[in-house]
Order: sequence, then structure tokens, then C-alpha cells
Amino acid sequence: MRDLRLLADEAKTLAQAELAFQRSRAAYVGAETRTIALLAIIAVVLVFFAFMAFVVGTVIALGPLLGLWGAMATVTVVLLAAAVLGALNARSRLRRMLSIAGSAQD
Repeated sequence: MRDLRLLADEAKTLAQAELAFQRSRAAYVGAETRTIALLAIIAVVLVFFAFMAFVVGTVIALGPLLGLWGAMATVTVVLLAAAVLGALNARSRLRRMLSIAGSAQD
């Protein structure tokens, strides 16, 4: 009987230690997730500003060749064309994914 009581006490201690370990692990993951999200947001903002600098630089570089309005129109049309191609590609991939997912459920 004494052995069973000792075994139960050891199991209780092990369960408490495991719970404490999982709590500290969850706290670490939570803190790191916040830091990672913040760094990702900063990176996205910096990429956006870098892209805007590229767009403005392209307009300025094309200005002497096409005139300021022509350069602005050219860069705008190229960016819109890239956006439309990306949207069409996303739409086709979405349709393909839905057809595959739909056929898998049947």
C-alpha cells in the first residue's frame, strides 16, 4: 500500500512539473509570436516604402523620355497590368482548388 501511495505522489509531482513546463512553453511561444508579428509588420511596411521609392524613381527616370504625364501613365498602366495578371492567376488557382476540394469531398 505504501508503494502505491509513493507511486501516486510521484505521478502527481510529475503531472505538476509537466503542467508548469507546458505553461512556460506557452508563455514563451506567446511572447515570441508577438515579436515575430511585429517584425513581420515592420518588414512589410519597409518593403512597401521601397516599392514606392522604386515607382517614383521609375517615373522620374522615364520623365525625360516620355514627359512627366507619359511616364506616370506608363508606370500606372504597367502596375495595373501586373495587378490584373496577379488577380487572374489567383482566380484560376482558387477555382482549381475549389474544384479539387469539391471532388475530394464527393
